Amino acid sequence: MCQTITIRPAVPGDLERVSTMLARSYRALLAADYEPDVLRDALPHLARANPRLMRCGTYFVAIDQDGRPLAAGGWTDTSPHGSVGRRSEGHVRHVATDPDCVRRGLGRRLMAEVLASAEAAGIRRLHCQSTLTAQPFYSSLGFEIGGRIDIRIAPGVWFPAVQMRRQAG
Repeated sequence: MCQTITIRPAVPGDLERVSTMLARSYRALLAADYEPDVLRDALPHLARANPRLMRCGTYFVAIDQDGRPLAAGGWTDTSPHGSVGRRSEGHVRHVATDPDCVRRGLGRRLMAEVLASAEAAGIRRLHCQSTLTAQPFYSSLGFEIGGRIDIRIAPGVWFPAVQMRRQAG
């Protein structure tokens, strides 16, 4: 299932299938690090792909030979909350891997594409709001921990995360 993979920019037609993969990934992979009530409240929001990301050109999808998304993620020069960022700074956005494909190098391969795209666009620093689960993965890619944060993902819904950053090069 995780053998022949193509990584390409996402398109609007990927929205539903990326959402399905996000839901599958987050349900399976976050359970070890989050309380069930936190996931119950957060997953309906986290597992929905952002339509703007599907059109931005810097959000990528790793697909198998049948066109099924096995991983997705990208970067933007706006924050996850929509505010304009600083020049030469970007934000890692909505990265996930299908639970059947974790620890096989797919996430690392996808992030290599994301990092190369950001660097080619002149991004010198990337910020990342990592799940508790993904923090070791981002650390292995050179991201440094800034501290624990709580992200408001909907009115009354707070999600524990880790603020991280990485300098280019």
